[in-house]
Amino acid sequence: MSNMLKGKVALVTGGSRGLGAAAAEALADQGADVAISYVASAEKARAVVETLKAKGVRALAVRSDQADPAAAKPLIDAVVAEFGRLDILVNNAAIAVQGRTVDDPGPDTVNLDRQWQINVMGVVATTRAAAPVLSDGGRIIFIGSILGSRVPFAGVADYAGTKAAIAGYARGVARDLGRRNITVNVVQPGIMPTDMAADVRDNLPAAIMDLHPIRRIATLEEVSATICFLAGPHGGYITGASVDVGGGVQI
Repeated sequence: MSNMLKGKVALVTGGSRGLGAAAAEALADQGADVAISYVASAEKARAVVETLKAKGVRALAVRSDQADPAAAKPLIDAVVAEFGRLDILVNNAAIAVQGRTVDDPGPDTVNLDRQWQINVMGVVATTRAAAPVLSDGGRIIFIGSILGSRVPFAGVADYAGTKAAIAGYARGVARDLGRRNITVNVVQPGIMPTDMAADVRDNLPAAIMDLHPIRRIATLEEVSATICFLAGPHGGYITGASVDVGGGVQI
């Protein structure tokens, strides 16, 4: 274990599985105490907490539904009550509703609207709740997507829109909190081996892979390492940036 983040407290939303769990473990490997939030995966969340504690750090799992903006402040309050501070916020929790174009005669508007609520308004609520208590010199890292800045295939308009909104919001938050030396950045992964990409990750069309100079999907470790870099001391002069971890994908 490195001690780059020793003494720091991190919160990773949606940390019970996928990239959230990988990021939580990577932050713990750097010495940070880590809280995660989850909605329904209580057993998985407990397993992540045990894994984190085995690394010699303190850990906490808090049930919090990001679809409900009112849940944001109790989440932040729980973290501060347990650890006494908050230094790093990783806004990871999100859902993906993809596959239908906007002119589809039967759009799943209920879940599309829920996607906007979770991916944008829930993230905004968490950021607003965290900002007043985040330590000076702290870090906010939004997990976006390369689809927030380029859309190489159809059927992802709403998802891409949520991630583009987050990138713009992050730039504004970076401006607001810069006077406190808090850095605010977006990590924009490409396709990763997560539940969110389960339907496509192992069967990507050649035309999609042809868009990638590096012809494979990202690993969770690669994306987590980028998060840790931005969370650490070497990321202190990077703010308002969107960092692609997408194998150079182009359109």
